[in-house]
Amino acid sequence: MDARAGQRSDSLSPDVEALQVKRVRLLASLTLMAGVGLLIALPFALRAGAEFFLPVTAALVIAIALVPMLEWFERRGVPSKLSSLLCVLVFLAISIFAMAAIVIPAIDWVVLIPQRIDRVTDALAPLIDLYSNLEKFIDKTAARISIEASQARTVRVETPNSMLGIITASAPHAFVQLFFALLVIYFFLAGWTGMRKRTIVSRGSFEGALTTARVIQQTVDATSTYIGTITVINVCLGAVTATILWALGMDSPVMWGGIVAVLNYIPYLGPIAAALLLALGGLMTFVDPWAAMLPPMIFISLHLIEANVITPLIVGHRLTINPLLILVSLSFWAWVWGTTGALLAVPLLIIFKTIFAAAGTPDIAGFLFEDGTLTHVGEEEEKDD
Repeated sequence: MDARAGQRSDSLSPDVEALQVKRVRLLASLTLMAGVGLLIALPFALRAGAEFFLPVTAALVIAIALVPMLEWFERRGVPSKLSSLLCVLVFLAISIFAMAAIVIPAIDWVVLIPQRIDRVTDALAPLIDLYSNLEKFIDKTAARISIEASQARTVRVETPNSMLGIITASAPHAFVQLFFALLVIYFFLAGWTGMRKRTIVSRGSFEGALTTARVIQQTVDATSTYIGTITVINVCLGAVTATILWALGMDSPVMWGGIVAVLNYIPYLGPIAAALLLALGGLMTFVDPWAAMLPPMIFISLHLIEANVITPLIVGHRLTINPLLILVSLSFWAWVWGTTGALLAVPLLIIFKTIFAAAGTPDIAGFLFEDGTLTHVGEEEEKDD
């Protein structure tokens, strides 16, 4: 009887094992489908809830970048809450100075556009004439374009007043979002030390606690290093640009330096936008078109030196990121949250990249074509070693 029972259990074991494999694959399939559905729905949820998610995300990125300053104050005996308040005040002071240096002169420039549009047209007259001579066979289309351009010019005359109205109307909403973001930064920093300790201590094993501590530290180091380094580089680039523009006699050089510094946070597209704005400013300032092209040409030269020599020399290979990932992240976050999303694209990419590098990434190809389970890349290689 015992021998028959043993044979029966042996005969059932392959079926049980196959059933377990099917169960594991079913669970993995459901997990994969739920993950794909979440990834598809998440961008639309972030875009629809931008009024909430955007200030929270920006505040968290800024708070992570301010963690080294918080720890510097705490190492000198300053209490956590007071250290958090000092960090928020430093960030707020820098932000107010940047806004005052950029926004107020920019409003004045926008107001001057209707008065100086003729100067821009006169400066571009040789190019317009050259284009019209080369395109004589589309005179009728050119006439229609000129009519639309004159209508567009009429609309632009009224733009400054409407812009001021929009700024005035949206100021309370922007103030509420800024206040909310500052509160998020303060409470994140105030509870940072305790939150990090609780996160590490709550792990069930020493290895898990060590991995958690390493991921947190690497995320903070990578994010703060990138933002701090790029901020110093951009401020220096803006200061040099402002100094040269001041020497050329261009109006509001500090504003242009600030615009250059802010737009340089956006990879690839930011410098192009800065050069175009400088070209427009040059055309509004100088009568000679060649003199008007000096500001954008000078900035492009400075940017090439900064991007190809200074930044690689300072940052080195510690924060090397695939350019394709930067472009994908830039296009994604710009689509979700506009210009602010483009500013946050690289810091968010660094945060996600650091977390995935430490925690591992799912082996989707292995799930689809091999064992049907989600494993971390390199897991089998470590087992073989």
